[in-house]
Amino acid sequence: MPVQKRLSVVLATALAGLLSLTACGGDEGDPGKPGDKRLTIYSGRSETLVKPVLEKFEKSSGVTVDVRYGSTAQMAAQLLEEGQRSPADVFFAQDAGALGAVTKAGLFAALPQDLLDRVPAAYRAAGGQWVGVSGRSRVLAYNADQVTKDQLPKSVFELTDPKWKGRVGVAPTNGSFQAFVTALRVQHGDAKAKEFLTGLKANEPQIREGNVQIIADIDAGKLAAGLVNHYYVYELAKERGGDASTLKAQLHFFPDGDTGGLVNAAGVGLLTRAGTDPDARALVDYLLGAEAQTHFATQTFEYPLTAGVPAAPGLPQLADLAAPKIDLNDLDTLDATVAMIKETGLA
Repeated sequence: MPVQKRLSVVLATALAGLLSLTACGGDEGDPGKPGDKRLTIYSGRSETLVKPVLEKFEKSSGVTVDVRYGSTAQMAAQLLEEGQRSPADVFFAQDAGALGAVTKAGLFAALPQDLLDRVPAAYRAAGGQWVGVSGRSRVLAYNADQVTKDQLPKSVFELTDPKWKGRVGVAPTNGSFQAFVTALRVQHGDAKAKEFLTGLKANEPQIREGNVQIIADIDAGKLAAGLVNHYYVYELAKERGGDASTLKAQLHFFPDGDTGGLVNAAGVGLLTRAGTDPDARALVDYLLGAEAQTHFATQTFEYPLTAGVPAAPGLPQLADLAAPKIDLNDLDTLDATVAMIKETGLA
């Protein structure tokens, strides 16, 4: 069976049970023509995070964008199902794993080298099929009234210890959690990754739909801790009009290259037929430009990936994070990860 069809079938089947997968914008529509000032974007990033950036792109470029939102796993599954019939020009994904799965299926065109060179090699496809536009670190968020700094785990594997029973929030259907599990599989092998998930399940984690709910519950004292991306604490502080340091929810960055400290990248790839479309290339250029990178740094509190744009105040510098040495190009087995999470009963 061709890799594209095999990935489509396996991923779609796994997601059907795990994510209640539904078609998003099932009408294939008119794919348009290169340079027609129209783009169709499949976005695995939430509307609240990226709509302002895409609206600014529309205004500055004159290109009209039709955005179809869903989870990154949903959008990846739909692209794999549609294949070359897809009306999408651009896939804007939450993590490198989904971009890698679509790359493996041969659905992306190679990006121009001048665009790729604006981002460090660690945050782009080895073959140039996708490029990162913002970075995020996995962290353990914790309630400072319930967990003291000396109680914080040095490794994510410690969360299977009975002292954390019933105290940790996780979001198994969230793309970032799935990417983290894929990183466990890459760095430690499937057996150890499954052992961790099984132990986590036995430790009665508190299941939530996403990172937003986990952070809110930690800050409210309903959870002691939770596995999330770093920027959700900053978003909660912004929503409340204060500084992140004033929240009960605080961040613990895992040390010493632990897999719990995975640094992933949200990024974009151009579908094959859009590879030479000047409008699609203009979007990538904009996302890597100072205006969009500053937005990611100051409004969504992610790490900018191009030079010259600083991270948000209070965040450790990206270069200073003790991230695990994992090639993001290896996080492309989303289908196997989703199946493993389901098999261990976490979702």
